[in-house]
Amino acid sequence: MRRLLLVALAALTAAGCSAAPTPEAERAGGSGPFTFVTGRDTTAYLQPLLDRWNRTHPAEPVTLLELPEAADEQRAQMVANLQARSDRYDVLGLDVVWTAEFADAGWIVPLERGMFPLDRFLPPVVDTAVYRGRLWAVPYTGNAGLLYYRKDLLAKQGFAPPKTWAELREQAITLHRRYGVGGYAGQLLAYEGLTVNFAEAVQSAGGQILSPDGTRVTMDVDKARTGLDFLTGGLREGWIPREALSYKEEEARLAFQEGRLAFARNWPHAYGPATASPIAHRFGVTRLPGLNGPGSSTLGGVNLALSAFSKRQKSAVEFIRYFTGLENQRRVLADGSFPPVWAELYDDPALIRRFPYLPVLKQSILSARPRPASADYNQVSLVIASVVSNALTPPFTEPGDDVVTSLREQLDEIIRAR
Repeated sequence: MRRLLLVALAALTAAGCSAAPTPEAERAGGSGPFTFVTGRDTTAYLQPLLDRWNRTHPAEPVTLLELPEAADEQRAQMVANLQARSDRYDVLGLDVVWTAEFADAGWIVPLERGMFPLDRFLPPVVDTAVYRGRLWAVPYTGNAGLLYYRKDLLAKQGFAPPKTWAELREQAITLHRRYGVGGYAGQLLAYEGLTVNFAEAVQSAGGQILSPDGTRVTMDVDKARTGLDFLTGGLREGWIPREALSYKEEEARLAFQEGRLAFARNWPHAYGPATASPIAHRFGVTRLPGLNGPGSSTLGGVNLALSAFSKRQKSAVEFIRYFTGLENQRRVLADGSFPPVWAELYDDPALIRRFPYLPVLKQSILSARPRPASADYNQVSLVIASVVSNALTPPFTEPGDDVVTSLREQLDEIIRAR
């Protein structure tokens, strides 16, 4: 009788445990309809890919929630949702610079490395999803800045694509005078895009802003001033048009593909629309130029993360596995012109015939530098964009050394306050 009583008590205890799972267990095991939130799809490629999932997973359909185009605005809306512990967002399309912040805040959950073929991805893009030794997201698209150029105009003047800032300056001035087009533009509005453009200028002059782990300001004043002078000098001399001070990615893309620019810095997604524009077959892409040779891009892209407050985590994880799989990655490139994360796709002859820039892009990604893995990155970016924007605004009276010194001091304050 005593043995039977113990068995019965054990059974009741086990039943009680299984009948009252923790909220975390409920979320981890949840399946059913879920959402995918990401920035605005400017090339209309995304919904057809989601439709493919929905046709084969009728009990677990995904709904696309689009946020604004600008990364700053995307982050603001995501943060507001996650701070409220809302379960409206399940899969998050995160800019690669948000991994540390979102992980540190407890807004996303770590993932099992073994569930994803990370060894077949480009190594730099995997690094953007890792924070303090754990995988917090899965790379979905890579990204590196490229220089778009009017190959027809360069050919008329006997120019090769520029490799240095001096060559870019000379060619931009010549083409502006001969053909009435703007010289060069990037993303110079005061937002994350300006932070990226400034960081690329500093890197391409041989410097950096923060240490890779984001714990120290490592900005050399001379090299940072050289990078800043590249931008301010272009605006002062007119080969960077003043309109570029209002450009984000889309404005720069449209200006180039409408024939208003000879050169433009942009991400690879601008390639596809340009092939169906007035300059189709008359443009090319190359690596960003630098002070003494090819420059260094900032590593960009989107990673897919799992909201800590999702009630559909099982379905969401399966979706992440599907959406970062090889076949879907091929469609991300073929249909959306976004850089895939699978290394082997960059060497695919059929894809190279369709996207001749792939070898250049692969080298740009492999030589790009990630932005610091800092939980304070948003503050860092806001300060950089604000200080640099002021320096780029006429009449350019503040000496470059003073601008860089002020920026260094403000960044030091952020890091020390951590």
